[in-house]
Amino acid sequence: MLRKFNARLLQLSNNAACTQLVSKLPLCTSAPIEDANKKVVSKAMKAYLERAKEHDEFMAQKNLEFQIGKRHLANMMGENPETFTQEDVDNAISYLFPSGLFEKKARPLMKPPEEVFPQRKAAEFDLMGRPHHFLFYTGKPNFYKLLYDIVERVNECNRYEDAMNRKSIQRDPNLVLEMSGYQWLDKDALEKQCVEGINDKEYNNFKDAMERLTKLPYSYKVKDFIMEYSRPLMMQTKTHDVPELQYDKDGKAFITTYECLRKRARADVTVSSPGTGKITINGEGINYFDDIHCREQLLFPLIFTNLHKNVDVVANVEGGGPAGQAGAIRWGIAWSLRSFVDQEIVEKMRIAGLLTRDYRIRERKKPGQAGARKKFTWKKR
Repeated sequence: MLRKFNARLLQLSNNAACTQLVSKLPLCTSAPIEDANKKVVSKAMKAYLERAKEHDEFMAQKNLEFQIGKRHLANMMGENPETFTQEDVDNAISYLFPSGLFEKKARPLMKPPEEVFPQRKAAEFDLMGRPHHFLFYTGKPNFYKLLYDIVERVNECNRYEDAMNRKSIQRDPNLVLEMSGYQWLDKDALEKQCVEGINDKEYNNFKDAMERLTKLPYSYKVKDFIMEYSRPLMMQTKTHDVPELQYDKDGKAFITTYECLRKRARADVTVSSPGTGKITINGEGINYFDDIHCREQLLFPLIFTNLHKNVDVVANVEGGGPAGQAGAIRWGIAWSLRSFVDQEIVEKMRIAGLLTRDYRIRERKKPGQAGARKKFTWKKR
């Protein structure tokens, strides 16, 4: 019936007398006509926009509170609020609120909201709810997109190498990507960059893929991409100059390191070369330590630098126990060996932790407790 009625109206419209009347009557339809240009926003996008709006309002409020608190803190310290930096804030907090808590996370702090609250991921789908790329369904699209980009760079370098081989063009030996002074982003930094949680296995896959990329002959073609996920090492030798070798009357080179600390132990260590690997501790040999673990601590820096048969070690140590004395001598040996090796070995020693002094001490007893962590026995009655 609806079709017949519309057809009858069209027939009447041919009549000149009814043209004006029919033009004012709309055709009957079973549903309202929708605008074709109107875009329908998906429920997922609506929910994301609401959450993003709430998050932005929350961060704006926290930023305002942080700025007010920083201004009050600057006035308390008698400083100019306009030039009060984050370092000044940390110093003021430690001065006004001294804390004896051993755990640093439990101490009072005042940081910008961007460093305290986790960053939110941007929308990964359009207004219709369609994902921007297929990796959306992996659960960790940003991380797997990174692995995908690494593979693309590997293929790009391989294609370029094949093209050079077809043209019989030799690779320029001067154009080599040098990564000895860099290291990959650590797991926490990579998680912040991807805004996703990454487990140890996935992080190892990331490092393996980047190592494979850097070992390619033409990896320097994608240097910008590689440097984006690496950071330079803090050179220990920039802040601590390597001492020059000294020579005795027989022409034997030696280096003496004083104030070797570990717990309550204090030692001074002398390393001389050439030698036969002889180790003397307080006039005794390596058997000065009964524990095999302490002996391994002494030998580790010598074996690491492959000088265990080329130098002699003389150490004087006092105070502390066997573990503390072994740690003090080990640090003195490693610190002295810097003068006998090249810069690359020194950097590897620093990465291995041989040049880092261990400042750990005994944790103090807490009031109301039997010890640093031990508690008194609690009885209900």
